[in-house]
Amino acid sequence: MKISVILAHPDPTSFNHAIAKSTIATLNQSGYEVCFHDLYQENFDPLLPAAEIPKNAVLPNEIETHCKEVAEADGFVVIHPNWWGTPPAILTGWVDRIMRPGIAYEFVENDKGEGVPNGLLNAKKAIVFNTSNTETEREKTVFLDPLETIWKNCIFDLCGIHEFHRKMFNIIVTSTREQREKWLREVEETVSSVFK
Repeated sequence: MKISVILAHPDPTSFNHAIAKSTIATLNQSGYEVCFHDLYQENFDPLLPAAEIPKNAVLPNEIETHCKEVAEADGFVVIHPNWWGTPPAILTGWVDRIMRPGIAYEFVENDKGEGVPNGLLNAKKAIVFNTSNTETEREKTVFLDPLETIWKNCIFDLCGIHEFHRKMFNIIVTSTREQREKWLREVEETVSSVFK
């Protein structure tokens, strides 16, 4: 069983990196094969060139590798901070280039222009771990929790993954070591319970 773990945070000392480390250790202990990508460390190019847009485009080797891993994954864990209610641009670009038609989804035959998708991913489960400096209540009532909509509805559901779990850890900037240790235990528990 393969789990794709995608990390998007530029600071290697960030709590996002601690989440990724804890996630990978937990998956390894459970016997999963982990395909891990630290997008900033790998200097992933998020810009989608026009030549890659067609479904049958010839892709660069790096992109082809990512697409193969995504297609073969049995589950996903995505880790990133909440920046302006969206993932960091590098991760949005990863979605643009990797969650491609023919790999992650296709449109239903005889579609009349309404864009009804058919998810193609093999994976059935996904977890998204976010960090934020906004209180949960404010995130939900003022900003309407855009990350939930983006990941759950616009990406994973469209690509055929209907079991979705998300945890937001906040407020990071004022969190104590004890709080972070507690959160990392929550990460381990979440990963273990979702990927049994």
